[in-house]
Amino acid sequence: MKIKKSLKLILVNIILAGLCFAVLIPVLYALALSVNGTGSVFSGDFFLIPSKVSLSNYSWILFQEPFLLWFKNSLILSLGTMILAMGTAITASYAFSRFRFRGRKAVLYLLILLNAFPQILSMFAIFRLFKALDLMDSGIGLIIIYAGSMCIFGIWNMKGYFDTIPIEFEEASKIDGASDIQLLFRIILPLARPAIIVTAVMILIFVWNEYLFSTTFLMNKNSYSLAGGLYLLQSNDYSRNWPVFSAAAILVSVPILIIFYRIQKYMISGLTAGGVKG
Repeated sequence: MKIKKSLKLILVNIILAGLCFAVLIPVLYALALSVNGTGSVFSGDFFLIPSKVSLSNYSWILFQEPFLLWFKNSLILSLGTMILAMGTAITASYAFSRFRFRGRKAVLYLLILLNAFPQILSMFAIFRLFKALDLMDSGIGLIIIYAGSMCIFGIWNMKGYFDTIPIEFEEASKIDGASDIQLLFRIILPLARPAIIVTAVMILIFVWNEYLFSTTFLMNKNSYSLAGGLYLLQSNDYSRNWPVFSAAAILVSVPILIIFYRIQKYMISGLTAGGVKG
């Protein structure tokens, strides 16, 4: 019986390992292509280990293209959006979780309804608004748009977590003389830290990878985000260089991988981190 159970476990592990490897094949191929030093741009050969390894593609994207400028622009957009969206979402989600005011559920459902429409439907209205306010090719305009859309996600995600925090903590703090500000910053936010971190990172990743708005409203090469920069690298059929593009794509992915590695304990703990044992 034990042998049969062990064989099943081994078989399951082999299947899962095979599936993981199959998912990783495109990533491994992009990595191999990015360090390909043969100098060929187009090749019909599929390889995971290049015959000649070189970092020339990374050198090209870092020093011959304004990649670092695109990186800085994306960092400003991501951090600006995250700060603005989280600052609004935390206070709003706490209010929706703790206070029972008229129209509370209607507003929550309205936010979900607004978030259900695809982004493309708002493109023309935003374009006219940006033209009127002189926000075309402006990072500030994009931060406002990003924060407005991601704030809805933040409100719903944070509200669900605030609902799990026992209200007895707040009642005990009020008895001890804590003000509303002290209650929020010294009691509630530390308890909600896992949800705050995960929500903030999800917002940051969305802006980091956002393509549609960044390529539409950022029209200057020097104001492009990383998504716009990658599009620029592949926009010309005659100068298209897949090894350089792969190197750029790998560099774009590295910060996200580092962030996921750093917050994995919060991703795992998730909604259980604020629990209380009776």
